[in-house]
Amino acid sequence: MLRPERMSKVSVAGSKGVMPTVIETIHDLNLVHLSDYDGSWEGFDNGTPIEGADDASEKLVTVRALESTLELSADETTIGSVDDDWEQRLEETRTRVNELDDNRSEIREELRQVEERLDRVEPFAELGVDLDLLSGYETVDVVVGEGPANEIEAALETADEIRAFETFTGGDVVAIVAAPAEDVAADDGLIDDALVGVEFTRHEVPETARTPEAYVAELEEEKRELESRTDELDAELERIKANEGSFLLALEAELTIEVQRAEAPLQFATTDRAFIAEGWIPTEQYDELVTALRDTVGESVEIEELERAEYDEHEHGSVEHTDDTETDTDADADSDEASSPKQKAATDGGQPTRADGGGHGNRAVTMDSEPPVRLDNLTPAKPFELMVKMVSQPKYSELDPTFFIFLTYPFAFGFMIGDIGYGILYMLMGWGAWKVFDSDAGKALGTIGIWAGVFTIIFGYLYDDIFGVYMSDLGIHLPLAGSLTKGLQHPESWAMLWIILSVVFGIVHLNIGLVLGFVNELKHSLKAAVMEKFSWILAMNGLFLWLFSTHLEGQKPDFLVGTESVLYETEQFALGFEGLPEIVGLAGLAMLLVGVVMVGSAEGVAGLLETPAWAFGHVLSYLRMVAVLLAKGGMAFVVNLLVFGAAADETGYMEFAYFDAPMAPEAGEVVFEGLVWIGLDGGPIVMALALLGAVVVFVLGHIVVLLLGITAAGIQMLRLEYVEFFQKFYDGGGEEYDPFGHDGQSAPQAD
Repeated sequence: MLRPERMSKVSVAGSKGVMPTVIETIHDLNLVHLSDYDGSWEGFDNGTPIEGADDASEKLVTVRALESTLELSADETTIGSVDDDWEQRLEETRTRVNELDDNRSEIREELRQVEERLDRVEPFAELGVDLDLLSGYETVDVVVGEGPANEIEAALETADEIRAFETFTGGDVVAIVAAPAEDVAADDGLIDDALVGVEFTRHEVPETARTPEAYVAELEEEKRELESRTDELDAELERIKANEGSFLLALEAELTIEVQRAEAPLQFATTDRAFIAEGWIPTEQYDELVTALRDTVGESVEIEELERAEYDEHEHGSVEHTDDTETDTDADADSDEASSPKQKAATDGGQPTRADGGGHGNRAVTMDSEPPVRLDNLTPAKPFELMVKMVSQPKYSELDPTFFIFLTYPFAFGFMIGDIGYGILYMLMGWGAWKVFDSDAGKALGTIGIWAGVFTIIFGYLYDDIFGVYMSDLGIHLPLAGSLTKGLQHPESWAMLWIILSVVFGIVHLNIGLVLGFVNELKHSLKAAVMEKFSWILAMNGLFLWLFSTHLEGQKPDFLVGTESVLYETEQFALGFEGLPEIVGLAGLAMLLVGVVMVGSAEGVAGLLETPAWAFGHVLSYLRMVAVLLAKGGMAFVVNLLVFGAAADETGYMEFAYFDAPMAPEAGEVVFEGLVWIGLDGGPIVMALALLGAVVVFVLGHIVVLLLGITAAGIQMLRLEYVEFFQKFYDGGGEEYDPFGHDGQSAPQAD
């Protein structure tokens, strides 16, 4: 549970004649995480793809291009089957789809040009002047554009180069006709020079003898025709998508498998006659691999478990192949080819050795690779692997924190939100995500939401809260409900309790992280584990043992020790804690001192400077849980206050007015009239408006609190997991177990 699945390094060696069968068998098993041969063995090269790989790759590219053109999605289309005549069917589909897509592209380009012309001519239609009247003059300059008419006219009047001008306006469009002054040429830049500094957008005059209105009508008709043709092509492509979509998805799956199999030799070490493939497999499934290969190729290959990876740091280097394993060669056409490392050695001149001469006599050097990681967690905890992988995959040699996230994350989330109504909604949101998303990550996220909702309901039951309202106020009295409270009415009692419990939760959480770090460091040495992790365990726990002890009791805040504080005895809750004995506090001081000395010895001045943060500051980070608890409870209280109002008795104790004052006015004085109270006191119209407003405020207000709860409680606890908890032990950086093959569902069988 805290370790990934045990992995074994396996080797499969044989003649090239059986290599395709071996590849097909391993692919169907979907068990072996292949290691890449790095070319370092003398006499061995990386293999070449099996014949037909290029053709399969080319067809796979074609299929995926067609899926892109058709906007085909596996989520929307059922995967079908592949017939024997699939190549002809694929070619016909490719030809037809490409033809339609090319036509669509041409029409879209024509449509773009029509829209551009339409954009250019529409201002002239708005102006209402024939186009042939706006060009072709030699003695005057004519310009059409958009801009402020008063500024344009002012600029033209002050221009010395212009003797006279006239403007015509239509909407935002202005046409300007200007005659040049004597000795000034009537060129195209006359008006432009005069309008420098004026915000003016010039429009080029379309070259056509038609009126603007007629030209616009013609272009709009052409646009409609092009859009109609585009719709027809889209409809035809949709028809092809409906008819051929399942076939294309099935063919993609089959070709993907074919390409994977054909390109597998690129990861092998090969000679002209033999191959060696290595990889990692879960140890408990090694026998399954042996059985499958024996059933398909018999004794034509040598299968060897080279090592069972320990959970300590994985050491690389040479691993001895057993010398007592001889296998027979293929009884058929491959009888003259080597099928085991020894037989291959006789054929090719020796055991595999490093090209740099780094061989080890009779020991065969294996492909250098770290064991991949396949996490092994209880079924309820598996969705929380997503939260670990968001940081990084654990190393094979590291402890997996998934189980502890499963225990702490939803618990802390529920503690911070604690509301039955919100919890039910969180569960529904999680269930919805689980149903909507097909990916493993999406379903994991939905399951995490469900767990968070469950604990939110549990704490909501203890807090007696449903959408910020006490169930007891609704006339619902259940066992243990209300045994805890968020303390909004009694902050002096409960807020300090939540502070202490948050600190205790932080101490436990951080101790778990430090213990995990201690175990991880043991793989290096006991000294490293003691000096680098146990020192912090001593320092942190020693400090808080002293803080919660009766040593120097009078110098400490009242809420830490003693029974006089309301923290420990309220009408609803009695902790019964008077403080740890003084001797325990003194022992805690000794632990703190020893821990600090050990930190200084191991990490020097830098470690001593970090002592306040590690021993005290990181624990105080967990006070954010109290902040979220009170903030979200307060926000829900404010929403309900706006809706129901508030009443207070002679002691200042406040309840929602709608639940107490209307039914028992003597219970208290209304100090704030909520929308419901206003509605009950008003006439029919006021009542209708007030009650409608109450519903809107109640629904929208609690939706806001609900969503902010996700971001506040969810992100804050995620920060505590990643920054405070992971920092004590976790590095990550492992390689995820990715076996060669498929799970038997993604690839349909050919008919």
